[in-house]
Amino acid sequence: MILVTTGTTGPPFDRLLRELDGIAGGEELVVQHGPSSIRPRGAVCVDYVTFASLVELVRRARIVVTHAGVGSVLVSFMNGKRPIVLPRLARFGEAVDDHQLELARRLAQQGLVVHIDNARNLREVIDSGVLAQPNAIPLDGRSEGLVIDLRRYIFSVVGAAPAAQHAL
Repeated sequence: MILVTTGTTGPPFDRLLRELDGIAGGEELVVQHGPSSIRPRGAVCVDYVTFASLVELVRRARIVVTHAGVGSVLVSFMNGKRPIVLPRLARFGEAVDDHQLELARRLAQQGLVVHIDNARNLREVIDSGVLAQPNAIPLDGRSEGLVIDLRRYIFSVVGAAPAAQHAL
């Protein structure tokens, strides 16, 4: 299954959703589209999902595609997924600034995400096999510190997660 999530806040993310028609090649495609009116052909489309449902979808997904929102990226990390991220950008009216771009670049430098800067490249990235198994986060000396820092930050904001969620 390919999961595409646009987050829970902000304006429509049509730039991403327009590129999803036929992208799954027969594989199940689940799209959390938020306030957008675009419904990609062949997709199971939902406006929003609960946090528990999002976690379950991420766990089931072979590929996770998301905006570069901290919450969506961390849910992917906490469930062993290396997401494809397309940051929401201010110049398209998708965000108030380019903080998602900054996050996506840093995480991509560490090998934790696959950052795409153009939605038209999504099919190519999916077809390239860059996310071939294992699709878990590469924990090495370069990325482990960043993951620990991100985890520490999010836990300080939302509280400690159950022990089973700490393992990557």
